[in-house]
Amino acid sequence: MSETLKIPPSAVGEYSCWLSRHHKSVPTARGLLRGFLSDHSGGELFSDHSGLVLGELITNAVQHARTPSDRLLFVRFALSADDVRIEVHDADPRQPVLRRVNGDEECGRGLWLVSELALRWGCRPRAGGAGKALWAVLGPQSGAAT
Repeated sequence: MSETLKIPPSAVGEYSCWLSRHHKSVPTARGLLRGFLSDHSGGELFSDHSGLVLGELITNAVQHARTPSDRLLFVRFALSADDVRIEVHDADPRQPVLRRVNGDEECGRGLWLVSELALRWGCRPRAGGAGKALWAVLGPQSGAAT
């Protein structure tokens, strides 16, 4: 018998910050996410795949956004009773494309991983600003079957 995992309503919270558009921001962001989730009762239920998804979203922005190197990334986490939402905003308006990768290619699987581990994911233009927000929503059992 499977049971539904729920976080108490008191555990709802949000966190956001600006990070440099650099590959070194990936471990920094993962640490911030771990800290955010550990500060909320039940947040540990979301920690398994959320760090990987966050890393892929930031890596996508670092490698593919066509913006000046001094532009920052805006990162946002939102924890609700049922899921955690992760957003990475960059200043490039181009939408990412989920593509098929051949078995011998060494890169290009980031968005595929996000699509496999997240309950939902997508991209939208940034409200009131240039660029886009790439987002993913993970549940406490997201990716468990993969």
